Amino acid sequence: MNTLELLAHPVRLRIVHAMRGGRSLTTAELGELVPDVSKATLYRHVDVLAGGGVLEVAEERRVRGAVERRYRLRQERAVVDAEGLSAEDYRRAFTTAVAALVAEFGAYLDRDGADPAADLVGFRQHAVWLSRDELEALIADLRAAIAPRLANQPTAQRARYLLSPILFPAAEPTA
Repeated sequence: MNTLELLAHPVRLRIVHAMRGGRSLTTAELGELVPDVSKATLYRHVDVLAGGGVLEVAEERRVRGAVERRYRLRQERAVVDAEGLSAEDYRRAFTTAVAALVAEFGAYLDRDGADPAADLVGFRQHAVWLSRDELEALIADLRAAIAPRLANQPTAQRARYLLSPILFPAAEPTA
């Protein structure tokens, strides 16, 4: 299974999001982060991601006669190379990303004490007119703002946020 096939599933993409930040988690701990996904479904998708090399076993230990595994994300395997993707591949990847985002947002709202205003939840859409050079500068600026924060490790003072920049040319009427 190629990386697009591995990651083009909303549950698997949510597992990847949950594992980011250098985490090492058991499937039970992972289940706490995606509480709306059944245990059977979660185990099946963890197995697929491990089999595809996106997750690796960080540690194994015996617990009451069973083997408990802690998994960690292999960052370099959790990326889809856009080169050579077809329009249909992009459609599938985008649909998966949006479905995962909707599921994550629903899980957030369903949690006890969810307070979008206090948590600074935001979503905006802006239509901007850009030349190719301006577009490349905007992308560089966004990368410069986001990239350093990707290395942040979980701490008691940090909450995990999903940031999902989406950028594409909007349809224009033909003259």
